[in-house]
Amino acid sequence: MTTVALRHARVRYGPLEALHGVTLAAPGPGLTVLLGRNGSGRSTALRALAGTVPLSGGAVVWDGADVTRVPAYERARRGLCLVPERQAVFGSLTVRENLGLAAPDHGPALDAYPQLRPLLERRAGTLSGGEQRMLALSRALLTRARVVLVDEPAQGMSPSVAARTYELLNALDACVVVAEQRLPPALRGRPPAIVYELRRGTVVFAGEAGELPR
Repeated sequence: MTTVALRHARVRYGPLEALHGVTLAAPGPGLTVLLGRNGSGRSTALRALAGTVPLSGGAVVWDGADVTRVPAYERARRGLCLVPERQAVFGSLTVRENLGLAAPDHGPALDAYPQLRPLLERRAGTLSGGEQRMLALSRALLTRARVVLVDEPAQGMSPSVAARTYELLNALDACVVVAEQRLPPALRGRPPAIVYELRRGTVVFAGEAGELPR
């Protein structure tokens, strides 16, 4: 079992504090959802777990060890994969080349998203937003990471592909943390997901998806 957590985490962007002592824990295998509107701190919390933004206070804990000062590239080596909302693929490389950077055998990625198969020789920068998300997520699937952090995984996708995406994330043998503006329809009525709702840099709700106020 794997757990990543923030403990009383604070993050500052210049004079502005984006996280005000946030505490949350994401166990795995399983899915944890960080909900919130733009500016709520959900994306910052994801980046803090990944190490791409430094904490000004508090700690990041991974399997009981304090990794606050461990750089992002070292967290990646240890099995953490971040899929950011933007610039998640190498636009100048083809789809095939992007997949090749994650693993020599990209068959499982094409099984997960068959829509990518006819696009293998296309440059990733020419793909639609939804296609780029599929490519970014398929690369994450290929890495077999222990911790997978995804900012708005289904952005730009059709409802059917979005549902498929959450099926894939739910099936991973990993600690999966996603940031979303609203609870995805695919998670309602499914096995319980842990939900944290953030508002203005603080946690205002913590519980299972079924307990979230409508």
